[in-house]
Amino acid sequence: MNLHLTHARAVTRREFLSRNGKLGLGAIALQTLMPQGFSTGPQMANALTAKASPLPSKVKSVIYLGMSGAPPQHDLFDWKPELVKHHLQDCPEEFLKGQTFAFIKGRPKLCGSPYKFKQYGKGGAWVSELLPHFTKIVDDVAVIRSMNTDQFNHAPAELFLYTGNMRSGAASMGSWATYGLGSENQDLPGFVVLLSGGTDPTGGKSLWGSGFLPSVYQGVQCRAAGEPILYANNPAGMNGETRRRSLDALKALNEGEAAQFGDPETVTRIAQYELAYRMQMAVPEVMDITKEKQDILDLYGAKPGEASFANNCLLARRLVEKGVRFVQLFDWGWDMHGTGPDTDLTTGLPKKCLQVDQACAALVQDLKQRGLLDSTLVIWGGEFGRTPMNEARGGGTLLGRDHHPHSFSMWMAGGGVKAGTSFGETDELGYFVTQDKITVRDLQATIVHLMGFDPYKFSYKYQGLNQRLIGPSNEGQIVKGILS
Repeated sequence: MNLHLTHARAVTRREFLSRNGKLGLGAIALQTLMPQGFSTGPQMANALTAKASPLPSKVKSVIYLGMSGAPPQHDLFDWKPELVKHHLQDCPEEFLKGQTFAFIKGRPKLCGSPYKFKQYGKGGAWVSELLPHFTKIVDDVAVIRSMNTDQFNHAPAELFLYTGNMRSGAASMGSWATYGLGSENQDLPGFVVLLSGGTDPTGGKSLWGSGFLPSVYQGVQCRAAGEPILYANNPAGMNGETRRRSLDALKALNEGEAAQFGDPETVTRIAQYELAYRMQMAVPEVMDITKEKQDILDLYGAKPGEASFANNCLLARRLVEKGVRFVQLFDWGWDMHGTGPDTDLTTGLPKKCLQVDQACAALVQDLKQRGLLDSTLVIWGGEFGRTPMNEARGGGTLLGRDHHPHSFSMWMAGGGVKAGTSFGETDELGYFVTQDKITVRDLQATIVHLMGFDPYKFSYKYQGLNQRLIGPSNEGQIVKGILS
C-alpha cells in the first residue's frame, strides 16, 4: 500500500465530500449549484413523459416551416405599388443614412416586384401570383407583414430566432417545447428535424440543439429518403435479442455510474439507448409515406422515396398525428441575392415557390380536415427580410435583394391563432415597419404563450440564472392582435 497516496486522498476536498455522504455540508452546497431538475439518484422520471401546460392552451404540437435564407417579402406578401412605380430609380437617401448592409455598396436602385398581386380572404391579404396554392388557405392563417429583427447575417439571425441567442449554446425552441410539455409518444423523439434544399441551414445543428437543457430534449434529425435515422438500426451480425442483452448490460453499468456520481446526463444516456431501441420499429413505420392514399400524396405533391420539402410536410403531419411534440422543417435556398440564375428574382424565386407552395397549403388543409389544426401551431417564415433595393453585387444585371432586418413577413396558423388576419404595415417602399411591429422577442413570447406557458416565468436555472427563450429582459411582448 502506498501510504503517501492514501494520505493525499484522505486530505482532498473530493474525498472529504464523498465520505460525508448525501447529508454532508458539501452535498448540500453542491445541490444548490445543480441545474433545475437534477437528481443524485439513478431513478429519474422519464423526462419526455407528456405533461399538461400550466396555462390553458389548444396547442399540443408545433410545426415550424423554416425558410432558410430569408424569402423576399416584397415578392410574396408585402405588395408595394410605389416600389414598382420607382423601379430602378435611386433609393432615397433617408433610407441609406446610418444603415449597414451585408453586400450593397454605394447608392443602390429600388427594385419593384416583377410579380402581380391580388387581395384574398376576409382579411384582404395581398398575395403574389407566385403562391397560387397559398390563396386557398389564406382564411386559415394570420399573415404578418411587420416582423423585425436586429440581426442581418444568416447564422446569428437563425440562432437568435430559434434559440433566443445569436451565439451557439442556447436551447432551441423545439427543445424548450419538449422540456415543458414532454412527448405524447414514447416510441418516437419528442422533437424531430427534417431538412430539404440540399444543405443544412446556415446556423447549423445548433438550431435544434438542447444547449443548457439536458440533451434528452435535443432535436433528432430524420431523413425522408433512405434510413430514417442514421445508426439506429442493428449493425451487421447483431439481432434484436443480442441488442436487448447489450442494452440491459449497458443500463446496469450506467445506473451504477448514476448512483455514484449523480450526473443527469448518465440517466439521459440510458433513456436515449432505450428510445433508439424502440425507434427501430416506430420510426420506419411513421416515415413510410407509401401508406398514404394517392389523393393525399397528390395533395402535397409528395413522391415516396424522394428527399423533398413536400415529403417533409407530409411527414410532419404524420409525426404530430403520432404525438410528436415539435417538428422543425428547414428548407434551404431562399437567399435571393441575384448573383446567379438560382438566386435571381425572375428565375430562382419561382422555382423555390414551386417547391413549397403546394405542400404548405396542403399541410394546413390536411391538418384541418383531420381535426388537427386547432391543436397544432403552424409557423412559416425566414430569419430576416430582403431589401426593397436591387443588390446588383459587382455591377450584376440580375434582380436580387440584400439582407434586411427592419421588416419581413411570415404567417401562422392553427391553435390560438386568429385566422383570416392580415397584421402589420410597412412604409410605401416596404423598408421600415410603420404599424404593429413584431420583434423576434415578441414572436418567441407569443409562441411560448400559445404553448400554454407564461413566457416570463418559463425558465431553466443554469449558471445561476433563470435562462429563458425570450432572453434576460422582458422586452418581448405577447402579440394579442394575432390571437383568437
